[in-house]
Amino acid sequence: MPELIPELWSKLAPDASGLVAAIVVNANDDRVLMLGYMNREALAATLSTRKVTFFSRSRRQLWQKGESSGHTLELASIRVDCDGDALLVRAVPRGPTCHTGTTSCFFKTVDLPPLGAHEPVGITGEDDGPGPSAGPIGSLWQTILDRKAGRGLTNRDGKSYVRSLLDGGVERINAKLREEAGELCDALSNETDARVLSEAADLLFHALVGLAARGLEPEQVAAVIRERHGLSGVDEKAQR
Repeated sequence: MPELIPELWSKLAPDASGLVAAIVVNANDDRVLMLGYMNREALAATLSTRKVTFFSRSRRQLWQKGESSGHTLELASIRVDCDGDALLVRAVPRGPTCHTGTTSCFFKTVDLPPLGAHEPVGITGEDDGPGPSAGPIGSLWQTILDRKAGRGLTNRDGKSYVRSLLDGGVERINAKLREEAGELCDALSNETDARVLSEAADLLFHALVGLAARGLEPEQVAAVIRERHGLSGVDEKAQR
């Protein structure tokens, strides 16, 4: 990995302090999480450890996100902007990203006045949950994580279906996966398109709960899919 850094860094355009901006977004739902800065060493550490690492401009030293809190950012991918002076880092957050305990550092909303108005501009400081770009699967995944952590139990008696599955362990989740897979197979053979979609959604939901039970992330599944892209399915199976 270190031998790749000189070539990569040579394509970037750091500022006078040797830094490039690094915008971090959640790999699961594309929500913007934070802005940091990387020098050459921080980028090298990020690539070699797969844990997002920045350069602290105030302390003048490297710092790995979550090194004290445990709320790390697991690297998924990096993109370079057209001018080379900024990076777009997609990462899987392990816990809240902001030091305040919120999901994102960008939780303060500017209240825009009507055009032409002259009243003062206000700021609302509340974490509004998943951003507007969050897809349904990303939102569902966040809900599953919340239930796993004991947040947002929705039943009037304080119970949660997700929690009951997780509390039942892998065997209960396996039983539901087998049940839902069988129902999807039956729907594919005999039911309407609407029923097929419903059963597919049920199977996907329980698969996500299984990932949560194992401490795995949907992005890790996506990474496997990306690795297989362009590879013959026959060849892929032969390599297992």
